[in-house]
Amino acid sequence: MDLALLENILFAMVRTGTPLLLVALGAMISERSGVLNLGQEGMILVGAVCAFIAAYASNSMGLGVIAGVLAGVLVSLLFAFIALTLMSNQVATGLALTIFGTGLSAFIGAGYVGQSLPGLTPFAIPLLEQIPLIGKALFNQDPLVYLSFALFAVVFVVMRYTRLGLIIRAVGENPDVAHAMGLKVLLVRYSAVAFGGAMAGLAGAYLSLFYTPMWSEGIAAGRGWIALALVVFASWRTERVLLGAWLFGFASILHLLLQGYGYEISPNLLAMLPYLVTILVLVLMMRRTTGQGLFAPRSLGQAFSPPR
Repeated sequence: MDLALLENILFAMVRTGTPLLLVALGAMISERSGVLNLGQEGMILVGAVCAFIAAYASNSMGLGVIAGVLAGVLVSLLFAFIALTLMSNQVATGLALTIFGTGLSAFIGAGYVGQSLPGLTPFAIPLLEQIPLIGKALFNQDPLVYLSFALFAVVFVVMRYTRLGLIIRAVGENPDVAHAMGLKVLLVRYSAVAFGGAMAGLAGAYLSLFYTPMWSEGIAAGRGWIALALVVFASWRTERVLLGAWLFGFASILHLLLQGYGYEISPNLLAMLPYLVTILVLVLMMRRTTGQGLFAPRSLGQAFSPPR
């Protein structure tokens, strides 16, 4: 395997892992605050279709990205109202959100199926993109890939070194104690859910505007579910989310690599690899330790009602 092939593999791995990284970062923040939102798939789809329609109508990628983010936030706030204010079951509400988002995106985007956008060529950072092996993968990418790097750095710093990160973790561990300390638990959780929606909408915008600049139903292709598993795989730790996203990104392109080498395996079976890797990782981790050993927030999925 020559250097050029390795560079192309790493380039595709980072590019494929970008939507997973974005969604997983948002889901991790939401879950760190104690809110389990299984509606990531639906939010990605709504963000993707709104981003595509906005970009198609305005001929502006920037407006498309903004529309995708706003759509993700609005859908996430719907979930937050039902799950946090009305205190419905978070698992059931999240599943309903995925079904709602899937149907809504298909309805809104029905007239745009098969339409495409010109897309953008990767933006190379001078000198850095010439670094052997990793230069092309890290420094010759689409703008949203660079933005994902920046967002990862911000989330890492906030969660590890700032008071805001401590507040989010405190609310997720014990909302009653956090409330007694004067923290606005519901505001923190609403904000965390909205951030998760923004990240899912941004991932959707990346898929429909940059990764494959076109709209098709089901463009998320299960990435929302993989991202949820990725958060567990990462044990709710920011640095592991990045490595996990690239790992699952590699699994997503592995079938193309194997086909290129001429392995006589059904392409349908090879396309199942990222999902099989997801299941295998979760099974191995749960055999090794318990949920608390995985550093899951203690109040994850539990409703909170402020004492009157």
